[in-house]
Amino acid sequence: MPDIVLSYNREDQARAKLFAEAFEREGFSVWWDVGLKTGEAYDQVTEKALREAKAVVVLWSKRSVESRWVRAEATLADRNKTLVPCMIEPCERPIMFELTQTAELAHWTGDAGDKSWQAFLGDVRRFVGGEVAAARPAEVNPTPAGVQETLKPGQRGDAPSLAVLPFTNRSGQADDEIFAIGLVEDVISALSQGADVRVLGASATASLTKGAITDLAAVGRQLGVHYLLEGNVRRVATALRVSAQLLEAESGAVLWAGKFDRLLSELAELQEELVLDLAATLNVEVSNIEVARALQKPEDITVWRLLKRSQYFGFSADPVVSHVASLEESERALAIAPDYPLAIAITANNLASAILFAGHDDLETITRARALAERALKLAPNDAEILAAAGHVFGIVGDWIEAYRHTSRAVQKMPGSGMVHFWHTIASGNVRGPEEGLRHAMTAERLMPGSHMLRLTHFWQAEFLRRLGRYAEADVHADEAIARFDSPNLHLLKAQIALGAGDEAKARKHFATARQSGLPLSRYEAIFLRITAPGPSRDGWLGDLRRYWNEVELRA
Repeated sequence: MPDIVLSYNREDQARAKLFAEAFEREGFSVWWDVGLKTGEAYDQVTEKALREAKAVVVLWSKRSVESRWVRAEATLADRNKTLVPCMIEPCERPIMFELTQTAELAHWTGDAGDKSWQAFLGDVRRFVGGEVAAARPAEVNPTPAGVQETLKPGQRGDAPSLAVLPFTNRSGQADDEIFAIGLVEDVISALSQGADVRVLGASATASLTKGAITDLAAVGRQLGVHYLLEGNVRRVATALRVSAQLLEAESGAVLWAGKFDRLLSELAELQEELVLDLAATLNVEVSNIEVARALQKPEDITVWRLLKRSQYFGFSADPVVSHVASLEESERALAIAPDYPLAIAITANNLASAILFAGHDDLETITRARALAERALKLAPNDAEILAAAGHVFGIVGDWIEAYRHTSRAVQKMPGSGMVHFWHTIASGNVRGPEEGLRHAMTAERLMPGSHMLRLTHFWQAEFLRRLGRYAEADVHADEAIARFDSPNLHLLKAQIALGAGDEAKARKHFATARQSGLPLSRYEAIFLRITAPGPSRDGWLGDLRRYWNEVELRA
């Protein structure tokens, strides 16, 4: 098993050799393809090395970003949480890797004392030593101090727009032609349930003939959209395959591609599921692309992108730290567009996070959070995203009945939004019981495939399964959440699950791990009191928390 696998383009072999030799001088075992023996199958040997390696160092260059082999190797490493990328020359990384921390070593020529090299070496050592559970979030260009000067008062920017082009029937069968036409309408309807993209109606593209579209940029300008979705349907053995591509309208570049298969014998029953899966995946992809652009291109900032930055900070990192950056971004958005309901609601949510995770539970913060939520609802009383976000604020400040009233309306209005289901997860679990909370957490997970939000959907599935006494299932979801982002709160949840399952020794270990964060017991008590409704279960857990926490402290 190699410590490190080097992934690079063959034209960069001289630079790759520089890295390989430097790593070997530091005592690492390094695998790269110059060591392949004659007769060995390149793809099989490489895949085996990638799967076994503790760290996969991807060398991004203008040539490697164009290489399908390097992209595939980086994707596999990212999935296995072994990806440690670095830039060996200025270039634009593939969009899906823009949110991964990437070292800048274009200047590096082998100097062992170089500070950037030493920092990168430290990252690699942590991966090889098993100390890194997931890639760190990308370094972010700070919002320019003069961002208010680049936007006129009231200018807010909106969610990006998308048009769905007619799908092509590649099977040639009449039934599939009807299916392809209906599929476009269904996909448009499903996409309109998301909050991260504005979708043109089917009438806007009905006059377009798929075979006659030769200039995508012209179509994009004609329709006035940021993105285009094109696709086709064809038969593969006993299945019908729907393939789709998300394109940047201005350039025609493919930003995402995916395929979805359903058995022909089950298509009538599974057609709605297929459409929802396609729409959910696409919504997440557009959101990720928009976040990457907001993080990496602050000169193009709008209020919409400030809010995407805010949500990224709020959901993708340690909430104790990230609430500061998240609140700062939404406050900037609110200063530019003070009557924009989404900016008001997200700022209210960020204040709720500060109350929950950072101990800012003073009367002034609580009062302002609630006032902002109420104002957002007054301005947009029927907007599902506003209803859901404001409802969550009411729950955190202590009114779960009010929270449930708003989040349940949000789900009725936008049943295809994973984020709406997520906000409703917590409210419904506290008001209607763990079964309903679990149901919405599972729905949120399904509607946000690949989203950074999945660590939170797994957290709540684990919590509600624990309340239902299904401890083995709860433990699996808690581990899934920890794999995405390790935190003391998750170890306290693992301790709860272990106590419920009768494994006191395991519970003590997780209590000890949580205590290593250095935060006081009172902070965890406050968090638990705010995310759960009053009742015997909450009182019992608080008693266990205090008892074991103090016992661990005495033994420390």
